[in-house]
Amino acid sequence: MSTTVPNPQSLSGTNVSAVSRRWRGITSTGFSRVLGVATLVLVVWLVLFGLLFSPPDQTQQSSVRIMYIHVPTAWVAYLAFGVTGLSSAMYLFRRAHSLAWDRVAGASAEIGVMFMALTLITGSLWGRLTWGVYWAWDARLTTTAFLFVTYVGYLAVRRLGGSHQARAKRSAVLGLLAVIEIPLVHFSVELWRSLHQEASVANPSGDVKMDGLMLFSLFVGLIAFSLLYFWLVLHRQRAMYLEDQYDDADLDVALVERRAETKEQSRA
Repeated sequence: MSTTVPNPQSLSGTNVSAVSRRWRGITSTGFSRVLGVATLVLVVWLVLFGLLFSPPDQTQQSSVRIMYIHVPTAWVAYLAFGVTGLSSAMYLFRRAHSLAWDRVAGASAEIGVMFMALTLITGSLWGRLTWGVYWAWDARLTTTAFLFVTYVGYLAVRRLGGSHQARAKRSAVLGLLAVIEIPLVHFSVELWRSLHQEASVANPSGDVKMDGLMLFSLFVGLIAFSLLYFWLVLHRQRAMYLEDQYDDADLDVALVERRAETKEQSRA
């Protein structure tokens, strides 16, 4: 009985082309386009209210406008890392161990790292204007930097070799451990003496220490950046799905090539 071994080059082109045709344009949907437009509209609102309509602070003057970027980016970073932790738990503790949860965790962590970097940059600029220095080994700044480095390490762990399931398992364990740092960062100004001011809105006393128009501008920023986060997660996790599909196609090609080599060696 004869066995026909497929041509590896032909299989490679067929698999990759099939994946490409099947998933072309999948990162963009009607919902994601609407979400993108809504995000853009709110960002324009934020620029108008943050730069033009909201009043300067009595003490910090116009430098307070950095708050409309700094606070929303910090919030989105917390949100993103929280979603990473939740998705990691869903992967580990659900019976199916679906890789979809792993991709959401990875996509959210990547976006969280980006927003945490923006938080550190805008915080340094704000610190230079208010404290006179770009950086101080303050409790809030130090714990935030440590959180940033932790999730950079998480992304590095995801890049290690192995199967998709092996990647998902080790990443999920680290994702659950890393999320514990978020409360430490948030409450650092209360646990230790800190240069960083305490929360002006979400504080235990419930006393909002902010002008109404400034509060509205900040609220617009929080919504705009939150929508931007969800838009980015939608696209990134779908792109990660495509990457996994291409990896699987390449693995199939490698297996066929190896079988072809083995068959030729046995004939020789």
